[in-house]
Amino acid sequence: MEDGLGAGRLEVIAGPMFAGKSEELLRRVRRARIARRGVLVVSHSLDARRGLGRVTSHSGQGVPSHTVSDAAEILVLLDADADAETATELVAVDEAQFFGAGLVPVASELARRGLVVVVAGLSVTFDGQPFSPLPELMALAESVEKLTAVCSVCGADAAFHVRVPGAPLVTDADTADDAGDALVPVAAHVGGSESYEARCRRHAGRAEGRE
Repeated sequence: MEDGLGAGRLEVIAGPMFAGKSEELLRRVRRARIARRGVLVVSHSLDARRGLGRVTSHSGQGVPSHTVSDAAEILVLLDADADAETATELVAVDEAQFFGAGLVPVASELARRGLVVVVAGLSVTFDGQPFSPLPELMALAESVEKLTAVCSVCGADAAFHVRVPGAPLVTDADTADDAGDALVPVAAHVGGSESYEARCRRHAGRAEGRE
């Protein structure tokens, strides 16, 4: 596709853990491939829970992916794919929170080029704060699908997730705030049901017990 042409757009799939974000991303990838559109699937090297080079949902669905450690590498992958028999029309990025703020200009540039960019990621941290770059991506997107999980305490819609009691918390001793406390790196957000539970707003602050 020529630079600047085509109906480029940014689509964001956001929510807490266990909301089905990767599953929705994979559904859009499968539909695009059925339509014989060129698709580039990208994952981050930090997420090796089910092995590198694959995007997999909690339900076990998965597709091969290109593993990168920086958002700028996505542009390199596209340049390498320029001479492919089927030109890339859709770029699917999973676990967007691991890419940080650098994903915002890359996603915007891809959409400007006429590509459909589908980004899935956590909208909140496990302590209930907005998780960049999802808020910025949602602000710039043509469409946003905000998914919820099921609260593990009461079964209500869960827009949050918390760390379960006893789950190890990885901190970076070399990175501290002004008070000298170690900060929680992005890598600490890698995990599954052994470390996290989905919670509704009422129970999001009650990781220590259930009612």
